[in-house]
Amino acid sequence: MPSTTSRKAEQSRRLQQRAESMIPGGVNSPVRAFGSVGGEPPFILRGKGAHMWDADENEFIDYVGSWGPLILGHAAPDVLDAIVGAACNGTSFGASTPAEADLAELVLAALPPMQKIRFVSSGTEATMSAIRLARAYTKRKYIVKFEGCYHGHSDSLLVKAGSGVATLGIPGSAGVPEEFTQFTLALPFNDIKAVEYAFQKFKHQIACVIVEPVVGNMGCVPAADDYLVALRLITERERAVLIFDEVMTGFRVAFGGAQELYNIHPDLTTLGKIIGGGLPVGAYGGSSEIMDLVAPLGPMYQAGTLSGNPLAMAAGCAMLKRLSDHKREIYARLEKLSGELVEGVAAAAKDAGVPLCYNRVGSMFTWFFAAGPVTDWDSASKSNTEAFGKFFRSMLDSGVYLPPSQYEAAFLGATHTEEDVQQTIAAAKQAFGAARG
Repeated sequence: MPSTTSRKAEQSRRLQQRAESMIPGGVNSPVRAFGSVGGEPPFILRGKGAHMWDADENEFIDYVGSWGPLILGHAAPDVLDAIVGAACNGTSFGASTPAEADLAELVLAALPPMQKIRFVSSGTEATMSAIRLARAYTKRKYIVKFEGCYHGHSDSLLVKAGSGVATLGIPGSAGVPEEFTQFTLALPFNDIKAVEYAFQKFKHQIACVIVEPVVGNMGCVPAADDYLVALRLITERERAVLIFDEVMTGFRVAFGGAQELYNIHPDLTTLGKIIGGGLPVGAYGGSSEIMDLVAPLGPMYQAGTLSGNPLAMAAGCAMLKRLSDHKREIYARLEKLSGELVEGVAAAAKDAGVPLCYNRVGSMFTWFFAAGPVTDWDSASKSNTEAFGKFFRSMLDSGVYLPPSQYEAAFLGATHTEEDVQQTIAAAKQAFGAARG
């Protein structure tokens, strides 16, 4: 059971110092850094179900879940068995394997708007490739993205990108020439008038609109009523491609992703680590008409030596089969426990007089240290990040691991229990009490 006292950090501190001598900031992804929240980042050694243990043997209830994909928890038996079985036959071949079509079949069955799919190795690759494909299909240059939406770290998309760049206070990224972003139109999220204006100003020049249907990279921010419907109608009218970035939401907010939840059919969909059971993987897919432009059938080139890696394919098959076979039970339980957790913590904040609001879609959520509501980047950015940092550190010391950023969504998984939820609410009451005191 997670500790309710201040945690030990000697071994993690030593490992952090060692890493910093060889790796920028000691991390291989900036969102793992604790610069915005303070304190000592734990170095994780193992996980099981909804819990993790660090190098100092501190135990945590984990609400990050490798940033979303571990919906079945750490070390899920079916997934581990699939990985080991695949590894015994070899880790990579640079050639086709049957598991690629097996996983494709499972994904396509869950997402009917997709008729064909191409596997890649990351969400960044998936969104980058989908945009290139949209440009090839429409023969247009401009793309529309939204402030606070993060679609990976490719050059043209690091414009008002939320997530890690927001946490670090970086407006974009050094090393990206202005010329690379001149065809990227960054618009406010949930503002359909801005989209209409962009299509009027750049008539017949916009190739695609890419959107997180539930934003997870300025915290969890759902689309307003009819916003996604309006995007679908506008892009159809203007013959632009609508891309749903479901790297976070795919198989998370519903088995068929946000497009099932909201009954919207995008032209292209991008997916991420959840379809590889948490292993490095991504994918993009859509109609045969569009996807047949991808090499070797068409002129849009995209390749990857490790694309369709057999370990990731095997893990993904095990993950999706488990979700498919038990989807009614799993998603109903995720909805129930997530509601209890998010509302319980919010109630504790209210009782303590701490300004806090929340957004939740299924098992994806964020507590914002702001009066709210949070509907876009401007309102998210008004959050009290200092108060969040204090809350984060207190929760960590009580054995609750949350995303180390106000601007990242948290996730509850199928292995979290009622006891985990109640213990988390109790830790929050303690954190808010300390803040008030």
